[in-house]
Amino acid sequence: MADTIKIKLVRSPICTPEKHKRVVKGLGLRKLNQVVERPDTPEFRGMVKKVPHLLVVVEQ
Repeated sequence: MADTIKIKLVRSPICTPEKHKRVVKGLGLRKLNQVVERPDTPEFRGMVKKVPHLLVVVEQ
């Protein structure tokens, strides 16, 4: 695995539970189609798995 993963917000968290909104904000995502690069750790992978319907892991 790589040292980092790129995460893209593809769906709006507007009509989602508050926990899902906090996960998206915790990843540093604010706008649709925004891509952020985060360390490839179990913590960030777990956050991505909590909201798979909102995010996409961009292939490098």
